[in-house]
Amino acid sequence: MTTPRRPYRTDLSDARWALIEPTLTAWRVAQGGLGIRKPVHELREIVNAILYVNRTGIAWEYLPHDFPPYKTVHAYFTRWAADGTTETIHDLLRGKVRQAAGRDPEPTAAIVDSQSVKTSSNVPETSQGTDPGKKIKGRKRHLATDVLGLLLVVIVTAANISDTAAGRDIIDHLADTHRQVSTVWVDAGYQKSAVARGAAHGIDVQVVSKIPGQKGFQPLPKRWAIERTNGWIMLHRRLVRDYETSPEHSRAHIHWAMIDNMSRRLTHEATPSWRD
Repeated sequence: MTTPRRPYRTDLSDARWALIEPTLTAWRVAQGGLGIRKPVHELREIVNAILYVNRTGIAWEYLPHDFPPYKTVHAYFTRWAADGTTETIHDLLRGKVRQAAGRDPEPTAAIVDSQSVKTSSNVPETSQGTDPGKKIKGRKRHLATDVLGLLLVVIVTAANISDTAAGRDIIDHLADTHRQVSTVWVDAGYQKSAVARGAAHGIDVQVVSKIPGQKGFQPLPKRWAIERTNGWIMLHRRLVRDYETSPEHSRAHIHWAMIDNMSRRLTHEATPSWRD
């Protein structure tokens, strides 16, 4: 059903909505909505509102009035993050993007890296720290992607957690959820214990070092795709800084950013094209 309001640039087209509608409709049938009263808002409008917040970076309470009430939208956002619905939609789209690229739905190789970002004033002191290398106080996003740059695993920690320590957890998650992965590429910030953790799971963890004499940023073989993923994520202003009280909500916003990216890729849409 189309909305009576004027569309926003972040709204789902019919084709993009068709990609995720079956999952959310099944969820509503099983859950009955939020369980407070009979649902009165369209799921498509709830998703449009989440994508609007994710892309524009506004606070929930500043959501435009022609969307459903912000407390309702936020309640759906938190419920879907907690029960795995957001990640289910994300993983479904990732498999479709891989198949559209002529690949198997499940990858056999992965790339691991991290990204430190500053936090806002509402983030608890206990869930943030200082990355001494980047000189950033905040949180760190530890990512694993496939060779297309599609997200496989994301863990959000305080920024003082080392790449090696979180890298061991990333490899554990990869081994548990993506069992076909046999090779992982990392940078020189990941030490021997991460390599050993990979070996324990039958995964070959290979360190890709900088080019001798390299100054500044240069894309490196095998690892360049995850740098592009970091760029995709940072196009969504809610993720330029970490505003979330809960690290799990930060993680959910990363999934929504990639849902936005992959749904556009599958439908071959730039932002305004579906309205032409």
